[in-house]
Amino acid sequence: MQGRTQELCLLLLLGLGSQGTLPPPCDSQIYCHGELLHQVQMARLYRDDKQFVDMPLSSAPDQVLQDFCELAAAHKHHIPPQQLQAFIQKHFQAAGQELLSWTPEDWKDSPRLLQKISDPKLRAWAGQLHQLWKKLGKKVKPEVLSHPEQFSLIYSAHPFIVPGGRFVEFYYWDSYWVMEGLLLSEMPQTVKGMLQNFLDLVRLYGHVPNGARVYYLQRSQPPLLTLMMDRYVTHTNDTAFLRDNIETLALELDFWMENRTISVSSGGQSYVLNHYAVPYGGPRPEAYSKDFELADTLPEEDRVALWAELKAGAESGWDFSSRWLVGGPNSTSLSSIRTSKFVPVDLNAFLCQAEALMSNFYSRLGNDIQATKYRNLKQQRLAAMRAILWDEEKGAWFDYDLENGKKNLEFYPSNLTPLWSGCFSDPDAVDKALKYLEDSQILTYQYGIPTSLQKTGQQWDFPNAWAPLQDLVIRGLAKSPSPRAQEVAFQLAQNWIRTNFEVYSQKSAMFEKYDISNGGQPGGGGEYEVQEGFGWTNGVVLMLLDRYGDRLTSGTQTAFLEPHCLTAALLLSLLPSLLPW
Repeated sequence: MQGRTQELCLLLLLGLGSQGTLPPPCDSQIYCHGELLHQVQMARLYRDDKQFVDMPLSSAPDQVLQDFCELAAAHKHHIPPQQLQAFIQKHFQAAGQELLSWTPEDWKDSPRLLQKISDPKLRAWAGQLHQLWKKLGKKVKPEVLSHPEQFSLIYSAHPFIVPGGRFVEFYYWDSYWVMEGLLLSEMPQTVKGMLQNFLDLVRLYGHVPNGARVYYLQRSQPPLLTLMMDRYVTHTNDTAFLRDNIETLALELDFWMENRTISVSSGGQSYVLNHYAVPYGGPRPEAYSKDFELADTLPEEDRVALWAELKAGAESGWDFSSRWLVGGPNSTSLSSIRTSKFVPVDLNAFLCQAEALMSNFYSRLGNDIQATKYRNLKQQRLAAMRAILWDEEKGAWFDYDLENGKKNLEFYPSNLTPLWSGCFSDPDAVDKALKYLEDSQILTYQYGIPTSLQKTGQQWDFPNAWAPLQDLVIRGLAKSPSPRAQEVAFQLAQNWIRTNFEVYSQKSAMFEKYDISNGGQPGGGGEYEVQEGFGWTNGVVLMLLDRYGDRLTSGTQTAFLEPHCLTAALLLSLLPSLLPW
């Protein structure tokens, strides 16, 4: 009789919170789907849904599920919050217990970068940012390896740097800018360990998950692993490490080409490009209650598609933005999200760059067949991007809306990612992009480049500005041989440095995003409070101080770049300092 009760109980657990026609984000009936997750998250016992799915188990999952099953049956599947809280206290540990603080072994005082910074206040600040790596270092406890079923954290053999705040595990695309900062801090061994963690994930799962949690397993993030390897090998000349892992890099690109491609026709020709798409069901476990309630506003037959599109938005790194809402029934409501219906400029620019790097890697290793393969892939993508994403009249690239058969002509910094990634063939592209920035009035923003010009309340929209997006535009322009483009890049860098420095001076903290609408403040909007730390923000600041340290100042006057001011700014600048990146 007891066995039959247990069987019925488990069937109920599996049934509630059904994913519809799509599989769940992972198999765990605690961390990814099922009645336990549903009841806890919908009871809103925590301010942030992520807190619960980050909590380790105190005993085996089968025992926890069985005990929950009996509790649910006793309360006819409506467990009072007090009993639910008591159950969690008995069966779960506090979030973060599976991680230990870690001081990187290759951290040292006074990296050479500091000597390049003329302004004493900025130099002192850079020294403090260098210190922050020690606060953001983590390593995984061995119990996660011996009992993985009791944790949502995925085991990593090597220590790593985290973003900070609620993000206590590492994330995919964040880590690229973190690594750039670490290399400037002369910490290549830390970078190598982080790279090894990512490569291990590719070997295990076939791709790099969004972050190091089981509930992130079925979605990735912007594919920058090949670029991370390039930065590490350029810094260390560790060709043996490249040779040992080149096939794993190829495996990751295969994931994108096998699971995230879309065919687009133009001018009688068909092109293959990539998009973000996560065909997995159910609410995101780390934002369960929000996703479930949002789905309640839609007809039942539309809910599975909504949850998949929300995951695709998370995979894009831009979670969330009007960029994925435009063209839908309500372009200000998250219920209209349609991420997979766009061919994004930045994703394809990142993959184009990865294909070029893979060609270079294989040439370096003496494999001409593979080098030619990736060189051809890059050329095919360049042609596709020009045919589908480039707009000659506007002078920029734009996401392509598959359903409506047209480009999304709204401004996003991502529109200029091909300049950053070197994936363009028109020698005048930089001058055209500069005119595009002028025409869009982007150079009039004094505290940073806005993420969009739409104010929706989403965090990847106006008035927020994000460090990686500043880098996309600034370095895209700085790589140009045009002194004018280089000067605009410097002025944009100056604006961003002053915003970050002034907020740090007031708050003694670095933030994941900044509000540039009123003098520069910590950002807001989205699904959670603004987070401190902050990995990629620190990395971009160190990159800009490394590039422009002899010119940047900590003063309060930010640059206001009307088009007619550019020539004057250029004349006032010292041409010898305008070296290519």
